[in-house]
Amino acid sequence: MMIIVSHDEAGDFKTIQEAINSLPQDNIAPVTILVKPGVYKEKLHLEVPFVTLKGEDAKATIFTYDDYADKLHEDGKKYGTFRSYSFFIGTHDIHIENLTIENSSGFGDQVGQAIAVYADGDKISFKNCRLLGHQDTLFTGPLPPTPIQPGSFIGPRENAERIIGRQYYENCYIEGEIDFIFGSATAFFYNCEIFSLNRNQEVNGYVTAPSTDEGEAYGYVFKNCKLTSDCEKHTVYLGRPWRNFAKAVFIHCEIGEHIKEKGWHNWNKKDAEEQSFFAEAENTGASAALDKRAHFSHVIKTSDLKHYSRQAVLCGEDKWMPWT
Repeated sequence: MMIIVSHDEAGDFKTIQEAINSLPQDNIAPVTILVKPGVYKEKLHLEVPFVTLKGEDAKATIFTYDDYADKLHEDGKKYGTFRSYSFFIGTHDIHIENLTIENSSGFGDQVGQAIAVYADGDKISFKNCRLLGHQDTLFTGPLPPTPIQPGSFIGPRENAERIIGRQYYENCYIEGEIDFIFGSATAFFYNCEIFSLNRNQEVNGYVTAPSTDEGEAYGYVFKNCKLTSDCEKHTVYLGRPWRNFAKAVFIHCEIGEHIKEKGWHNWNKKDAEEQSFFAEAENTGASAALDKRAHFSHVIKTSDLKHYSRQAVLCGEDKWMPWT
């Protein structure tokens, strides 16, 4: 089934949320929602499975909203991180293509965390998309088992069953500053550009902040990606552990000079130095040298790289793989 969304009379609906709301909650048939070019200022909520949401051109088809953590909610409390999203996905078998999804609220030191995409489910994939934000641009759910600060998980998944889902990002542009790719999912980023925004600080940011569950084989895998920036040289970390068993690896990536020589930060968690797995292999670029990397980081052997293919990371016994 095809549904068309357009600002003019050419579509079935004029807003994306109206199109989503027209679908049955127990949907089992593949549905494509085709979004015509335009700027759609909507706070989107998608919990219907087997949906493809597709634009014609990512730069011409933009979903945007501007909630943020420090903003006062109608319930009298601040939004917090996990109600600040522009687009929430809380289901499985979702494909997003040729779209820009933005949280336009601004820099984290002014508004706090502000999520563009909150993706929490299994078999969620993005292709040819632009994900724009500042602090906490992309949250790859689920939430960790417990919050460090009570009440800080308030939002659509605060008390939900945790599902360690698989997510896939191909040919995407992801932009942010502090911890702007974070969460507990197994996620594979292939041929993406990861852009760190300049805060004019001694530490301009952290690309990743995984919260991988203990015992999970993979957290974040970046392969054939480019890390770019407008930051000063050596002012951005590749990542730090939101939770102790965090995992993130960069393979065959181009590492720009904005990345610190140390590469990785322990977030002042000594236990995480032993329990996390931050690693690199065969990267290139101005800051790809490994001789000054943090002592707790790793180098993946060439013979082990086969374990980090898309199929190995995302499929296992389940042969799901988007766009193949």
